[in-house]
Amino acid sequence: MPRTLEGQITMEKTPSYFVTKEAPRRIYNMSRDTKLIVVVRNPVTRAISDYTQTLSKNPSIPSFQALAFKNLSTGLIDTSWSAVRIGIYAKHLDNWLQYFPLSKFLFVSGERLVSDPAGEMGRVQDFLGLQRVVTDKHFYFNETKGFPCLKKPEGGSKPRCLGKSKGRPHPKIDGQVVQRLREFYRPFNMKFYQMTGQDFGWD
Repeated sequence: MPRTLEGQITMEKTPSYFVTKEAPRRIYNMSRDTKLIVVVRNPVTRAISDYTQTLSKNPSIPSFQALAFKNLSTGLIDTSWSAVRIGIYAKHLDNWLQYFPLSKFLFVSGERLVSDPAGEMGRVQDFLGLQRVVTDKHFYFNETKGFPCLKKPEGGSKPRCLGKSKGRPHPKIDGQVVQRLREFYRPFNMKFYQMTGQDFGWD
């Protein structure tokens, strides 16, 4: 991390930190005062999105259900597949809570980040002890992407939107496959709601 002056906040974002076993200990050893922001979304949607991303780079991969299930007829989910494993948020949070108290975390809803970006960004600014500068007036909804975009700053360049890899249509997944995944995640989601004190409304 770069040196940080008094009054500055240094940020770093790497989604895989949350699911990497060694990350909590290493970050704790670097600075136990680190504040941690975790953006989560419905794990079923997240798994399908992950698959969509991989499919765009490698169209010859097996079907979603072939990767998600060890045995489709018994409904046994393959938790060794990273797209499934990442969504077991309670398990990953358990690892982090061995090093950091819950007060060091802010859990941001990926769904609310789309439906109410200014509201979620308000929570982020409060958590970081910043004045609320980013508000509703900084966002507009991009119909093509299906996501909010940042309006250009005064005298700045064009608006900032998510990159090409975001907002692409998901493949059609069989309803029974989605239902089985929902059932699989439900107990983990409930545990995650209890651990964080937040109901994300995925069930």
